Amino acid sequence: MFKYIHAADIHLDSALHGLDRYEGAPVDEIRGATRRAFDNLVELAIDEGVAFVLLAGDLYDGDWKDYNTGLYFVARMRRLAEAGIKVFIVAGNHDAASRLTRHLRLPENVTLFDTRRPERVVLPELNVSVCGQGFANRAITEDLSRGYPQGDPQLFNIGLLHTCLDGKAGHEPYAPCTVDGLTTKGYQYWALGHVHKREEVSRDPWIVFPGNVQGRHIRETGAKGCTLVTVEHGEVAEVVHRDLDVMRWSVCELEVSGSDTVDRVYELVREALQQELDLAQGRPVALRLLLQGACAAHPGLHLERERWIQEYRALAAGIGGAGIWLEKVSFETSPVASVDDMRGADDALGGLLGGLQKLVFDEAALHALSAELADLRRKLPPELLAGEEAYDPADPEQIEAALEDIRSLLVNRLLSPDPAACRYGRCILPRLDRSPSGC
Repeated sequence: MFKYIHAADIHLDSALHGLDRYEGAPVDEIRGATRRAFDNLVELAIDEGVAFVLLAGDLYDGDWKDYNTGLYFVARMRRLAEAGIKVFIVAGNHDAASRLTRHLRLPENVTLFDTRRPERVVLPELNVSVCGQGFANRAITEDLSRGYPQGDPQLFNIGLLHTCLDGKAGHEPYAPCTVDGLTTKGYQYWALGHVHKREEVSRDPWIVFPGNVQGRHIRETGAKGCTLVTVEHGEVAEVVHRDLDVMRWSVCELEVSGSDTVDRVYELVREALQQELDLAQGRPVALRLLLQGACAAHPGLHLERERWIQEYRALAAGIGGAGIWLEKVSFETSPVASVDDMRGADDALGGLLGGLQKLVFDEAALHALSAELADLRRKLPPELLAGEEAYDPADPEQIEAALEDIRSLLVNRLLSPDPAACRYGRCILPRLDRSPSGC
């Protein structure tokens, strides 16, 4: 019996993706997270007494600014060497972008597979064969697995490969291959990398993406870590995921349907934040909160959106201290009554809502406005014009989206039941059929 660890997509010292510009962001946690997650991998390998570790590509995150990243990695490899643990690595697309990697001398316990052709390493003491080929350049579009030799029926055969397999959403189509193609090779275990979400693609043979060891942004949610494999009598006996991440990303889709007041929504947010904190098991959490559903609280939430964002962020700080941070809050609620139904009604409110619906730009006007706003674009800070939340005031699509936000704001003011805000037009709905006295 022996054990091994399969991990991939470490992305040591990867960038923050602009999160450091947000107030309250756990910058220090994020900055060192990939290293600390990799430290956890090394300690797990030693604690479990594994025979070897498989790293299926993207150990690094492109070219380094200096040798510090490489020196850190070499030090961790030496720690594994002291424990008698071998390491097998294939270069991924991000590793291929690193020039310094090619000149780094690795300890003797580390095998970095060739990038020109598949290589096979046999461990006779375990009756194990490990075969792999790395990326020679960043964009490999051919099926590397075709060149892998057939498995030896006398050995436990492992294929180490960085690949998109048959295509995965959000990942570049590098080194594509098929499950059928891998199956015909006669290997017992295919250790894949490149896809950052864990997936057991097949169990006969085992074809596994372990996911990355540490989430780095909101598109990499949930538990992250490695796969621990136990082999008995030449067969896979157990395959389990082991958490390695030191902070966690999460998207919370909170259903607030039926909430009569904004205070009730606040309490639901409190409960959701506490649940997310509990699920993280002591790890800091970066959370995107999505409020959804039809509710009477809808107008109040949308009219004071910025206030409630700050209220929820303060709530998070009060519940978890530095343990939970709201990366973003999105209000995706709707009125209890259909706006379309109210718009079609033959009354004053229906007329007002119908007029708002007609507030649209024709194509010529949209492009004219876009040209006028182009000068504004040149005055914006560069960080606003790049990244996942990039904003371009001259983009016709974003202008239309802003118009929709304005229309939504006006509608919500019409629907608001708050009579104290009459001067803002928010008492129109409750008083449409009443005397205007008192307004």
